[in-house]
Amino acid sequence: MSREVLNVGQVRIHSGSVSKEDAMREAADILEAAGAVTSAYFDAMQQREATVSTYMGNELAIPHGTNETKSAILDSALSFVRYDGGIDWDGEHVTFVVGIAGKGDEHLDILSQIALIFSEEDEVARLKAAQTPEELYALLASVKG
Repeated sequence: MSREVLNVGQVRIHSGSVSKEDAMREAADILEAAGAVTSAYFDAMQQREATVSTYMGNELAIPHGTNETKSAILDSALSFVRYDGGIDWDGEHVTFVVGIAGKGDEHLDILSQIALIFSEEDEVARLKAAQTPEELYALLASVKG
């Protein structure tokens, strides 16, 4: 996973739970703080979610904007947040929320790397066992797409 797209400051662990909307807000805020998106990106995420759920299976949701809102994306970046209390994502149990902003087609590579990680039960278990954001980041950085 490329260091430019994800750094340790964009990885967080929360012991509790939040609403789906709050989780999407945090994902957008992290991307905005990284300089990857404008403040309009949260609305773009909500628009996407209104048309199709971004729940992917294996406790993973990947909120992102719509093609029509690409102008809100300044650069490619990821946010990676683990909620140990879980989130009710339209009736699905979500532990991991990965916010994605992709400039051009760069997000397709990012998505394939995330899909690779979450297709392996052992990888998901390792991500759940990580004690700190630094440890979580190291596991993510070790994955080669």
